[in-house]
Amino acid sequence: MSTPAPTPPEAGTPGDGPGLAGTIALYAVARIAVVAVVTALLALAGVPFLLALLIGLVVALPLSMVLFRGLRTRLDAAVEASRVRRADVRAHLRGDEVDGGAAAPRAESSDDAAQGETDGRRD
Repeated sequence: MSTPAPTPPEAGTPGDGPGLAGTIALYAVARIAVVAVVTALLALAGVPFLLALLIGLVVALPLSMVLFRGLRTRLDAAVEASRVRRADVRAHLRGDEVDGGAAAPRAESSDDAAQGETDGRRD
């Protein structure tokens, strides 16, 4: 009998809600729906379709900022979580120790190497 493969540490738990891709897709669909609704209302009012579509695109930006404030907050949180996960993976690949979601600083920075200090390696 084989044992199941362990879950990678950067994988989210099922209770976290939609990930970054799902949140982006939801926000994009909501924005497109606002454009469609505004365009349809203007077209029903007798505005030519192309003009109604252009006005719908312009009006949808500020309208979606007001209507989808909670969704934008969720999107910002998903982007930040993705950024933290990516930094943790990069730190792990570099060999740095990860402490509580933030990578520990490296022993030397690129500024030290740029100022001519050696890192102990031979050329």
